[in-house]
Amino acid sequence: MLEQLLAKLCEYYWNFLIPHVQSHISHYSTSLPTYYSPGCNNRNNNKTLKQQLVAMHMQSPFLNTLQSRGFIADCTDFDHLDKLLTSQQNPVPAYIGFDCTAPSLHVGSLMQIMTLRWFQKSGHKPIILVGGGTTKVGDPSGKDESRKLLTDELIHKNKNAIKSIFGQFITFEGEFTPSSTNAFLVDNADWLNDINYIDFLRDYGRHFSVNRMLGMESVKLRLEREHHLSFLEFNYMILQAYDFTKLNEVHGCRLQIGGSDQWGNIVNGIELQRRLNASTETRGDELFGLTTPLLTTASGTKMGKTEQGAVWLNKEMLSTYDYWQFWRNTEDADVGKFLRLFTELPLEEILRLESLEGAEINQAKITLANEVTALTHSREDATAAEETARKVFEQGGVGDNLPIVEISRSLLETGIPAFALFKEAGMEPSGGAARRLITGGGAKINDEKVNNAEQAISLENITDEGHIKLSAGKKRHVLVITV
Repeated sequence: MLEQLLAKLCEYYWNFLIPHVQSHISHYSTSLPTYYSPGCNNRNNNKTLKQQLVAMHMQSPFLNTLQSRGFIADCTDFDHLDKLLTSQQNPVPAYIGFDCTAPSLHVGSLMQIMTLRWFQKSGHKPIILVGGGTTKVGDPSGKDESRKLLTDELIHKNKNAIKSIFGQFITFEGEFTPSSTNAFLVDNADWLNDINYIDFLRDYGRHFSVNRMLGMESVKLRLEREHHLSFLEFNYMILQAYDFTKLNEVHGCRLQIGGSDQWGNIVNGIELQRRLNASTETRGDELFGLTTPLLTTASGTKMGKTEQGAVWLNKEMLSTYDYWQFWRNTEDADVGKFLRLFTELPLEEILRLESLEGAEINQAKITLANEVTALTHSREDATAAEETARKVFEQGGVGDNLPIVEISRSLLETGIPAFALFKEAGMEPSGGAARRLITGGGAKINDEKVNNAEQAISLENITDEGHIKLSAGKKRHVLVITV
C-alpha cells in the first residue's frame, strides 16, 4: 500500500509539478538541466527510480537507449527533443564537433562517438564536424593553459588522420541527403576561414554578453586560478555558437551533443539562434543540446589517460594489443559501466557479466576488451589480441600480435643501459620511471628479470627470432627490433 502511494506521488511530481515549475524557468539556463539526467556523476546517483521516471516520458528509441545505458548528463529540453525525434518524417540531423589537435582521437572521445552511433542506429542523421577552423583558436574548456597553436599544414594532416576513425562506427555518404540516415562530415574552416571580422562582430558579436561569458565555467576557472586566458581563446565560444546556427541554416541540424564541459558553449548556440530569430522577426528552428557525463574511473582518474600517455583510437598511434590490454585492465567496479557505454551487448547480458565475482570477473573484462576492440579496430584484431595475451600470460611466449618498437641498431652496438632501453621503447615516460620499474622488480628482458638499471643491453640480447622482448609487469610487453 505504501509503495503504491509513493508511486502515485512520484507520478504526480513528474507529470505535473516539474513541468509547471519548469514552464517558468528558461531552458537556456547554464546552471540547471531541464530534467534530472541519470548519467550525470556529479548529481544524485540514486538512479533506479529516476531512470524509471525519465523512461515514462521518452518515446524516442535514441533517448531511451542513452538513458538506459548511462549516456545522459543534461538536456536543454527533454520533452520537446523527444517529440522532435519521434514526429519528423525525415531523420533529424545532430552534430558533435571534434577539433584537430592530434593525429588521432583518444578514448575520452569514445562516448561521443558511441552516442552518434546510437543516433544513427535509431534512424537519425549524424553530422561530424571537424574543427579545421576552431582548432586555430583552441577550446579553453577543461584546460588550465592555452593550447599549443598548430600550423595550417598540421591541422590538415590531423584532420585527415581522424576521419578514418569515424568510419569504424558510423556509415557515411558523399553528399548531404536529408532523407538518409548516412552520416555527413563537415569542416568549420569552410565558413570560418572567410569571415569578415567587422561584419561578424556587428551581426553576431552584439548578441553575446561579456558578463555572461565571464561566468562560463571554462572562463571562470581560468580566472579564479589566475591562469592566462587569451582573447583568442575567449572567442572560441562565439565561434562554436556560430557553428551550430550555420549547421542549422545549411543542413537543418537541430541538436548538438557534447561532453558536460561543453554545456555552456552548446547553450550559447541555442541562445544565439533565438536572438537571431528575434532580431529578424522570423520563426526559425528550435535548437537543442544534449551532454554526456565527463567520465572518470572508479579510482577517480580521467578516462583515456594512463601513466604511459593517451589511449589513442587510431592503431597507428596505439597498437591493437595495447588497446585491448587497456580495456582488459579495467577496474572491477567499472566493468558494468564500460560495457553499457562502449559495447552494444544487451543490457541483460551486461547485468550477468557485471554480477560475476572473484576470478570470474576477468571473463567480463575479456568480453569488454573484445567488444570494444572489435568496434574500434575489427573483430579479427580483437581475436588476435586475445590470443596473443593468452600466449604471453599462460605460456610466457611472445604471441603474434605484440607491439613492435623500432630502435637504431647503433644503440645496441655500443650497448644501452636497461633503464634507457625501457624509456626508448616507450614502456615508461621517463628514465626515472624506468629506474623505479627495475628497482621494484617489475622489469623483464626476454622473460628474465632485470636487477640492475645500468645493465648494458646489446646485440647479444637479440633472440633467434630477431627481437628483444621487454616486459613491464605482467601485462605490458613490446618487441624491440633494430633498424
